Amino acid sequence: MGAVLGLDIGSSSVIAGLLDGRRVLAESPRAFFRTRHEGARAEVDPEVLLAAVAKAIRGLGDRARRVDAIALATMCPAWVALDRTGAALTPIVTHQDRRSVAEARVLEERMGADRHLALCGCRPIPGGISSTTWAWFRQHQPGALRRADLVGHLNTFLHRRLTGARVTDPSNASFTGLYRTLTLDGWSDELCANLGVSTQQLPDVVEADVIGGVLTREAARRLGLPAGLPMLTGLMDGSAGMLLAGAKVGQLFNVVGSTDVLALCTDRPRPHPLLLTRALGVGRAWLQVSTLAAMASSIYWAREQFFPEMPLEDFQRELRVLSRRGPRPGSTVRFEPYMAGERTRIEQRQGAFTGLTLATTRTDLLSAIIEGLTQASAERLPLLQATGTPLLRSVAVSGGADRLDRLMHRDWPGRWRYRPVTDATMRGLGLLVPRPR
Repeated sequence: MGAVLGLDIGSSSVIAGLLDGRRVLAESPRAFFRTRHEGARAEVDPEVLLAAVAKAIRGLGDRARRVDAIALATMCPAWVALDRTGAALTPIVTHQDRRSVAEARVLEERMGADRHLALCGCRPIPGGISSTTWAWFRQHQPGALRRADLVGHLNTFLHRRLTGARVTDPSNASFTGLYRTLTLDGWSDELCANLGVSTQQLPDVVEADVIGGVLTREAARRLGLPAGLPMLTGLMDGSAGMLLAGAKVGQLFNVVGSTDVLALCTDRPRPHPLLLTRALGVGRAWLQVSTLAAMASSIYWAREQFFPEMPLEDFQRELRVLSRRGPRPGSTVRFEPYMAGERTRIEQRQGAFTGLTLATTRTDLLSAIIEGLTQASAERLPLLQATGTPLLRSVAVSGGADRLDRLMHRDWPGRWRYRPVTDATMRGLGLLVPRPR
């Protein structure tokens, strides 16, 4: 197999890379696109995202034309409805969207919380499990869905527009809220009936390394690539990182960034209402995931609000000092680390300070944020251990700018070995070996 063109599509940008196995031969500059935030809504214009994909590929120059296949890693969920021609009838609604709280309540109450968890592997989290988004559009914008021929996530949209195929992979299917995640044996008639939709509107589920389709002439012209180039079905970005980490049973993969994601690879998924359970995307493997939705973003929010005059290097030094020192003796300040909500609850929690007095300083507030985040990070380990999968003691860590990985691992109980992995999503894509459908 020759070089692969990898596409890493996050919530704000696209990066294209030339891959030889896990080696990145070249990467494009980021091609940014805008996510519209309006109240609880988070939407991307589908045509703007397609333009960003084309721009990222062009950023590789002529070398992009000499690849043997395209591999996709995408943010998820990123829900969209398409008509018979592949034109989008709705915006792409991202995982940050929280408009569908009422619809999520109805879906869970109608089916029963235990039954939904047992079939789907997750609670119907607003925006995070996209059946709730579909329910919102059925309730509030039924006209947008009247001509819906295909409904899926971002990899489905890209395939329909670029190859004409109607496909998704098990990792994306897991977060639709309509897939039998725990058995990997297709769409659930029961979950679809609970939502009131037909399985005929859903894509075929094939593994991420399978060739989902080949570029049409029109798509090839738009992207500057050869017509007929195979495109793999693709998978969620976190799954690509776990592939690079090794995807062994018991492997922990920790993405430390604006959001902190801790994923456990298992071959025996055991759903829990406080975990997200989804397929890896290839083979009979699953990830059980605990997320702190606002980690580094909480810390740098504090810098903007409380330390705006402090140079960045001085602020980072203050972080290191406070993380070693702990709270000031006598300080009563506590922080609830939910500035961006909580991704396993229907009713979203919010960040909060408690224990404030007239003696409270801005340093006390920053220290409380650090302590709240480190405690929340450590509390995830017993939760993952309760799934019954023994945890390997070597943790693959991606990200960790400003040494925030050390901060987040400070209070983990027991002994651990932390193994840094760089460019995890892109390099993980290079491990997908294309297979015919």
